[in-house]
Amino acid sequence: MMEFLAALYPWTKALHVIAVISWMAGLLYLPRLFVYHVEIAPGSLEDARFQTMERRLLRAIMNPAMIAAYLFGGLLLATPGIADWSSGWLWTKLFGVALLTVAHHAMGLWRKDFAAGRNSRSTRFFRIANEAPTLAMILIVIMVIVRPF
Repeated sequence: MMEFLAALYPWTKALHVIAVISWMAGLLYLPRLFVYHVEIAPGSLEDARFQTMERRLLRAIMNPAMIAAYLFGGLLLATPGIADWSSGWLWTKLFGVALLTVAHHAMGLWRKDFAAGRNSRSTRFFRIANEAPTLAMILIVIMVIVRPF
């Protein structure tokens, strides 16, 4: 099994990167939709359109991309010679992934609030929330590329 994972390493890494890019696209776009959705009257046609866009983005792109990122990331961690569990950068990267996961689930809850007509958050809140995935992404990329510790 270990030789099989090692042979598939380039493919696993490519699929992991594709999944992460797709997940990040959703994590960056969904809160931007919320910024504009706040300004829409609940129950209007525009509200229904935003709800449809948000639901589809979360369910058809973000959820599958997150699952794929975890799956291929897990396979990378299981590939011999790839993960050095004594390295601080790896643990810091995994902390960044945990932050992205928390943001993902928070956005799912916020989407449900919009769908139920009970959003109480402001445009400013969603503008700030839009920056959290970016900061986590920066942390992750620096850990993976620079490996400072």
